[in-house]
Amino acid sequence: MTKWIDITQPLTNEIAHWPEDEPFQYETTVTKEQSGSVNIGRIISSTHTGTHVDAPFHFLNDGKRILDLDIERYIGSCKVIDVSGYESINEDALRSVLTTTTERVLIKTALPNDPTYFPTEVPAITADGAAYMASLGVKLVGVDVPSVDPIDSKDLDGHHTLHEHDIYILENVMLDHIEIGEYDLIALPLALAEADGSPVRAVIKPRKEC
Repeated sequence: MTKWIDITQPLTNEIAHWPEDEPFQYETTVTKEQSGSVNIGRIISSTHTGTHVDAPFHFLNDGKRILDLDIERYIGSCKVIDVSGYESINEDALRSVLTTTTERVLIKTALPNDPTYFPTEVPAITADGAAYMASLGVKLVGVDVPSVDPIDSKDLDGHHTLHEHDIYILENVMLDHIEIGEYDLIALPLALAEADGSPVRAVIKPRKEC
């Protein structure tokens, strides 16, 4: 029986986070000894730590929040592709590995998956890359880096262009040990009604050959 593969960054107190953003913290605030029955924990975190999705409100004041988004986008067939030989995720890079229609794409880059290290540079999704994905019917793109834009970007062209093409954003998936190919994906955000983003538990399972 084919098993689901976890591609989520575990949320630990050592996980890397965006500079000047809220670091993740978990603590047990009530112990079983104190309560007489249970342990109770508390988490403090940015909505963009670890494996997460972005809602348009993240970069648009009038954009949709997490609970406004179509939950169907985060469940279904996907393709894992590898553009590690390219410095950016542009049309040329994508054309070299993706030529058929698909609704969801997970992109491996050359950046090693290390949840304790926050990179200073990442291969970003370009405008022509976003347009090319849209031409193939892509509705969700996942990357194995913290952002679809350069880390120091203020314009966030990648976020905006993907949004213009109605492509949802999933960031910080762990793909180092995942082979390219066809999979099923589940990457559900939490039901955070007003949030600009949400952590997810992302899993994939190889699709059976027809």
